[in-house]
Amino acid sequence: MGFIEASGLEYRLPDGRVLFHDTSFRVGDGDKVALIGANGTGKTTLLRLVSGELSPAAGGTRVVGGLGVMPQFVGSVRDATTVQEFLVSLAGPALRKAFAAVEDAELAMLEAESEATQLRYASALAEWAEAGGYDAEVAWDVVSGAALDLSFDQAKYRELRTLSGGEQKRIALEALFRSDAEVLLLDEPDNYLDVPGKRHLERMMSASRKTVLYVSHDREMLAATATRVLTLEAAGVWVHGGGFRGYHQARDGRLERLDERHRRWEEEHQRLKDLVHTLQQQAKISASMAGKYRATQTRLARFESAGPPPERPVQQKVRMRLQGSRTGMRAVRCSGLELTGLTDPFDLEVFFGERVAVLGANGTGKSHLLRLLAAGGSDGDLHEQARHGDTVAHRGTARLGARVRPGWFAQTQARPDLYGRTLVDILGRGDGDRDGRPRGAAMSALRRYELQAQADQAFESLSGGEQARFQILLLELQGSTLLLLDEPTDNLDLHSADALQEALDRFEGTVLAVTHDRWFAAGFDRCLLLYDDGTVRESAEPDWGTEPAGA
Repeated sequence: MGFIEASGLEYRLPDGRVLFHDTSFRVGDGDKVALIGANGTGKTTLLRLVSGELSPAAGGTRVVGGLGVMPQFVGSVRDATTVQEFLVSLAGPALRKAFAAVEDAELAMLEAESEATQLRYASALAEWAEAGGYDAEVAWDVVSGAALDLSFDQAKYRELRTLSGGEQKRIALEALFRSDAEVLLLDEPDNYLDVPGKRHLERMMSASRKTVLYVSHDREMLAATATRVLTLEAAGVWVHGGGFRGYHQARDGRLERLDERHRRWEEEHQRLKDLVHTLQQQAKISASMAGKYRATQTRLARFESAGPPPERPVQQKVRMRLQGSRTGMRAVRCSGLELTGLTDPFDLEVFFGERVAVLGANGTGKSHLLRLLAAGGSDGDLHEQARHGDTVAHRGTARLGARVRPGWFAQTQARPDLYGRTLVDILGRGDGDRDGRPRGAAMSALRRYELQAQADQAFESLSGGEQARFQILLLELQGSTLLLLDEPTDNLDLHSADALQEALDRFEGTVLAVTHDRWFAAGFDRCLLLYDDGTVRESAEPDWGTEPAGA
């Protein structure tokens, strides 16, 4: 049996602002509870409080049952961490401690092999066995086969940076759902997964008896898996006892009830104040009214001390103004384009104003195509140097039309050119096609994207959703006429994703978007489909491919 309890949680940001307070909820045994809310409201922070990684300013949490955690960064690991080290990091504390002891003992033997170091190594291996290390290696062999189609021995020394984001996610998910942890905390588990991978995750979650608290912005996944919905808003939480399909109707009803309670509270507050004022005047005339006046004063004080009903959530008002302008009739033209090692040669024409969804499994070359176009295309067989330092190996040609100005939204938000700089500084200095703006104009633009509170924060300190919104703002300000969007909705909250869709509907220009978001893809004119065997073809309808190996 596993469950989560949170009682009276309060958390303050380093600048003293209260992120949430008096927050209480329970995730019952076997429940699959979706944690949603606007970007920056503290979803990841709440998961870190439940896991014990952070400490609250007040209140506390309790987790009954073994705990497994998948952090938000999984999928974007680009360091030398190996598959084995990654799997150990997802295991329990006893196994992590035993692994560290084995690693230290092996290093000591390499430096000086002696009887003491040999005994230390033998002791570490015994501790590893006692902690269940060898049983874990058997389980990891199954995980490696399901996620990578490799044995654990083949995969364990591979570095995560050599794996795609989807492969990293699948390793973590397979490991956690096959573990003995009874409670899982999953921070955006569907990001980087292609649609077959998402469907596999939905089935794993629905079939599992584990208790799961997870963050997701994928509407299809929320509808398929959530037994309850926990909304983080107005510095607190609201729990919808049903699934996601009835969520919006329930929330509208809740907001109406809150409005009515606030109206009644204001009316009663005003009535008591008027009564106190009247009795005060009467007490001046008649001493017999003094007692009633004091009693009413006390009643008003108690009423005000109790405070109004829960705060009504402030509705987000993200206003994106992606404008674009007229370009040549052909916005993109590819002839015999072959992404080296990924696709067969293919031809492609995209005309002004079209919306083309680029679909396919992870690793088929979708992001490579967008990066090549973001660099301005090419006229020959070369390794094109893309913006921000990536290279795209290819043959054939990819040309942009007249007056086409590409703007690229990076999938992993890996923008080292923005690191160490505040949002106001980035907007103030300008860059390439984007003019610099004085602080007042920069704040006005940030306000439309609800980023004004983050104006003086460094880009890398923002949440994933805030980084995504800021990238879209940069596209707006640089006047792009060809939007190249690589998974733009992955980290956007539900309202921001709606705002992006509306902005794209108004955009006077051309859009190519890589996406695994089934809801988002429905609004595109046609699809470019990239397959595992290198085939590339066009279709009027999405083709989400087959289930992953081992599913």
